Amino acid sequence: MTNISTDQVKVHFRMDIDEDGWPPASVESLWAVDLGDGTVRLDNTPWFVRGVASDYIIRVEVDDEGVRWAGDTVQSSENCTIRLIVLKDGGSGAARQSVLKIFHSLGTTGEGIEQYRMVALDVPPTADLPKIHKLLVHGAAKEWWHWEEGCVTAAWRNIAQT
Repeated sequence: MTNISTDQVKVHFRMDIDEDGWPPASVESLWAVDLGDGTVRLDNTPWFVRGVASDYIIRVEVDDEGVRWAGDTVQSSENCTIRLIVLKDGGSGAARQSVLKIFHSLGTTGEGIEQYRMVALDVPPTADLPKIHKLLVHGAAKEWWHWEEGCVTAAWRNIAQT
């Protein structure tokens, strides 16, 4: 969950939209902490941007209008971004909250968005990665949700292969 403070800025990421119209926007803005050296540390979980997670340090370029655009990754974090489209109960608010609650009990944080019936999870390295992966697979098999890996670490990949 994002805790917005005065040192936070918005960083804009350009995204390619696929032939199915996904993601539903060509730009996503994420909160970040300005580190003062042309870089920022991401401070929330992306809904659609791939390849980054919270606490990534990203180089930014500021355009003529003062908009910060994401550039290269300077330093990765050990956090993963996992996204779910909740199918159970039509992706209702209660269903999304239930999903957040169960994954929170395994050490994640995250939030839901009604418009796309989505939940975005921030999975730190201290979370119970094996149980999280097992639950993701189980829930997909039960058709409770579809899920995808927005950004994962080597530790996550090792668990996913077992």
